[in-house]
Amino acid sequence: MLNNVPDTFETDCPCCRAKLTIDRGLGVVLSHVAPVRPPSVDLDDTARLLREQAASVEAKFRASVEAEKSKEDILARKFAEGLKKAKDGPIEKPIRDFDLD
Repeated sequence: MLNNVPDTFETDCPCCRAKLTIDRGLGVVLSHVAPVRPPSVDLDDTARLLREQAASVEAKFRASVEAEKSKEDILARKFAEGLKKAKDGPIEKPIRDFDLD
């Protein structure tokens, strides 16, 4: 009677409705066939998403252009601040890797 029982069985996934083939002895999924879903394409939503994406790209480009315009001023300020710290600080001999041995 036990010899008539197949080693595998098929069932539907309760979550996604996929077809699962499961091995009885090992208790593992041998194959998975995803359910067929109809495409849910709405052209109005797709067009809106493309317009939003184009606007986002344009905004990021404008922000990068503005950052490049002010980049020279920022670097000049950082250099001046570093020069000021270097003048105010004590003069020390730099430590070389050779000196650490």
